[in-house]
This record gives sequence, C-alpha cells and structure tokens, in this order.
Amino acid sequence: MVAPSLSLAYRARSLLRLETLAFPTAAAVLFLLPLVLPEFYVYFAALVLVTGLFATSLNLVLGYGGMYQFHHAVFYGAGAYAFALMLAKAHAPLWPAFLFAPLVSAMLGLLIGAICVRLSKLYFGMLQLSLGSLVWAVVFRWYSFTGGGDGLHEIPLPDAISTTRGAYYLTAVVVLICMVLLYRIVNSPFGKIFQAIRDNPQRSEAIGVDIRLHQLKGEVLAAFFAGIAGALYVVVEGSVVPDMMFWTASMEVMVMCLLGGWYTFLGPLFGAAVILGLRTFAGIYTDHWPLILGIILMAVILFFPEGVLGLLLRRANSKMELSTETEPE
Repeated sequence: MVAPSLSLAYRARSLLRLETLAFPTAAAVLFLLPLVLPEFYVYFAALVLVTGLFATSLNLVLGYGGMYQFHHAVFYGAGAYAFALMLAKAHAPLWPAFLFAPLVSAMLGLLIGAICVRLSKLYFGMLQLSLGSLVWAVVFRWYSFTGGGDGLHEIPLPDAISTTRGAYYLTAVVVLICMVLLYRIVNSPFGKIFQAIRDNPQRSEAIGVDIRLHQLKGEVLAAFFAGIAGALYVVVEGSVVPDMMFWTASMEVMVMCLLGGWYTFLGPLFGAAVILGLRTFAGIYTDHWPLILGIILMAVILFFPEGVLGLLLRRANSKMELSTETEPE
C-alpha cells in the first residue's frame, strides 16, 4: 500500500496535468468548431457559451457560496442593456461599451448586495428577488430610454463581429478567459473561505471571518461576470429585451446549475447546453419540451441530487482513490 501522503501527491499531480491540458485543448476545440459546423450550429454554440458563463457566474455564489441568489438575471440584463445603450444611444466605441457593461452590473450587485447580505438564506433570496423585480419593472416601463417591453433591436455592431462567426469567435475568447478567471477565484484563498462560509458559517465567524464582507465580494464578482455574459448576449443576438432579466430567467439558470451540478465548476455549463438543446431541438417536434425537462429534473433530484457532472466526478474520485490504495509499494 502507498502512504496517504503519496496518494494525495499522486492525485494532485494528476489534477495538475488535467488543468494544464484543459486550457489549450478547450481553446483548440472552440477555434475549430466554426470551421466544421454549419452557421446555425455556430450560433447555437455561441449561445451555449454565453448562457454557460451566465450560469457559472450564478454558481459562484449559489454553489460555492451557499447564497440563495433568486434573481441573478437582473445583473445579466443590466450588463446587456448597459452595453446596448452605450452603442445605440451614446454611439460609444465597442470596447469602452463592453467594459462599461460589467461595471454597471457590479455596481448594481454592490447596491443590492449591501442591502441583502444583512439577511441570510431564504430571507436573502426573497429580498434579492424583490429588488431585482423592481429593477426589471423600471426597465420594462421606461419606453423612452430602454424601449420598454419591446426592448432594443438592431444594435449597431462593428463589421468584424456582426457576422455569426465573428460574434462566435469574440464570445469564445471572452468566455474562455472568464472561465479561467472564475476557476482561479474558486480555488483562491477567497474561494476556499467562501466555501467554508457555505459549509459552516458559525465556525467561520468564530475564527474571525467577516461573513457579510465575503458574501458582498462574492455578489459583486458574480454580478460582474453576469454583466460580461449580458454584453456577449447582445453581440450574439444583436438585440436585448426585458424578458432576459425577468425572474423566470433567474429560475431557469438555477435549473441549469442543479442539472449540471451545484458543487462542480463545469456543471452549470453542461446544464446550459442540455436545457438550450432541449429548447432548440426538442421544441422543433413538440411544444411540450418543458415536460421533458421536468421529467429529467425529477430523475436528477431523485437519483443523483449532486447533478450529472457531480455524480461523474464523485465516481471518478472514488476510482482514483481505489487505484492509489491498491497500487503496490
């Protein structure tokens, strides 16, 4: 039998090799997709990447922070509207408008978070849902500025990203960078403290952790990356509507996290791909695709509540532990 320290070192080296290979492999796959896929599937892949980033930003506070983020879509919509309004109304250049979007979302996250972190669990979620619905109502009613219920369409975009493939490549590069940053945040000292607060807030507070401050930081970071996803949505779709920041959009992205795995990093991206795939392809054959999704969710909750990727990772870790325990000296 190998010593426990050697077993842990073996696992650490294996994970390090996987992490080292993950970035160039993902970059190569994302770059090659438009060269082999028809235009519609390129558009669909871009939409999956945008929604996956949106879901991953929610999972930062929901899965890793244990915060009941019931209206995360308000930050997604705020970034989309900030980007669209900068281009359509202020006629700003692309990159200043793009950088402005997540800053607006982060400021909104700071404002809502400062109010909500005083509460915990369900009360936090209900207050955040109420404040997010208030923001949605302002956007929905302000016809002279936001376009009201009609939204904003035909957003002027530079020629380089006005095509499907151009929008895809910009989306792929930005999403890949954001996913790397989110992964580093999750595995940073801040991320470990954040997870400790989720698992045992009383003990974390007892050792001197400022719970409210860390939750507020997490809220701002999640809103920032949701704002980037919102701006990318405008790049892909060329429009923005208030429905994308309605509370039902928040519930849908929570389902993505649940389906893929709350406590896994890539689970929300997987969930986004499954749900968008059902909506797009199952919707061609039937209008009752939500019923199919509901059956799948019931199966997930009953048989593997940790999500699809959560189950696969748990089995993979079990096999790795078994192999290291039976490895000869």
